[in-house]
Amino acid sequence: MRFLPVNLNALLVELADLEQTLALLASLQRDPLPGVEELVPAARTILVRFRPWATGFAALVGAIAARDLSQRAERGSTLVEIPVHYNGEDLAEVAELLGITPDEVVRRHTGSEYSVAFTGFAPGFAYLSGGHPSLNVPRRKTPRTRIPAGAVGLAGTFSGVYPQASPGGWQIIGVTPVPMWDLGREQPALLQPGYRVRFVDIATINAADSAYSTSAAAQKHPQTGPTAERGHPPLPQGQAALKVRATGLQTLFQDLGRHGQAGQGVSASGAMDQAALRAANRLVGNAPGSACLETVNGGLTLASQGETVVAITGADAPLTITAADGRRWTAARYQPL
Repeated sequence: MRFLPVNLNALLVELADLEQTLALLASLQRDPLPGVEELVPAARTILVRFRPWATGFAALVGAIAARDLSQRAERGSTLVEIPVHYNGEDLAEVAELLGITPDEVVRRHTGSEYSVAFTGFAPGFAYLSGGHPSLNVPRRKTPRTRIPAGAVGLAGTFSGVYPQASPGGWQIIGVTPVPMWDLGREQPALLQPGYRVRFVDIATINAADSAYSTSAAAQKHPQTGPTAERGHPPLPQGQAALKVRATGLQTLFQDLGRHGQAGQGVSASGAMDQAALRAANRLVGNAPGSACLETVNGGLTLASQGETVVAITGADAPLTITAADGRRWTAARYQPL
């Protein structure tokens, strides 16, 4: 093992291979170390985030180095079958690289049972290991600027499914209609670390009665979200709101973030000035982590519709209030308005 400091509350553990990585991850999950907040695995590394007031770099290095890596991680019991149209634009090239036919590539891909080794890169992207040993191909020399959602690819010994359209350099051999990431599901990511995965060739399935035909798969794993643009009806009597008239250079809804989800490819995000966010919520009587508008470099213009209570916190900036009768005055930060 090799230990590298990342910052004041994180260290990186480098290991020899994927097997050692998964063995250490399983050990740390079975018997957690005090003060550790999050483990983010990759192919040969584990990022360990910790609370610096509860533990330290030296203590963690000693405890992690003492772990026994001879006990390999157990495979999970959950099996997910993913239907695939094997019509990917790199299928013929992959077959040529391996010296086999495209049909044989499909046979080997569907004849293997994969395991979700770890997730990341993008929300819902799972790195699948354990496939046919011959399916070991390099990434494309020139990555594509856009790979469609559902694309099934190979890279090295891994297989994976792109959860959303994005750039990428994997060799694309097919596409699945099943969404890998859906916020409408109780668990947005279809594939979780430890799950077993088997790919199914849609061409071999009787679409009339199969749960894995394109239409049936879409029903089994429905994508949610608005299908039409919603209007903004007038506010009900007695309710109030703020109408955004100008956003300035950048104005975003922010809260305290999504900590602990980096292993799923979801960054913590959240407000840049979290102390200011908490202060603003405290001033208006909200819960500390409620969403606020965070604006950069000014230019934000809001119109109050009804009686509202607003608080401005953060960096010093000019704040002007204009009344309905045209009167204007400046206001101070860190007080309810």
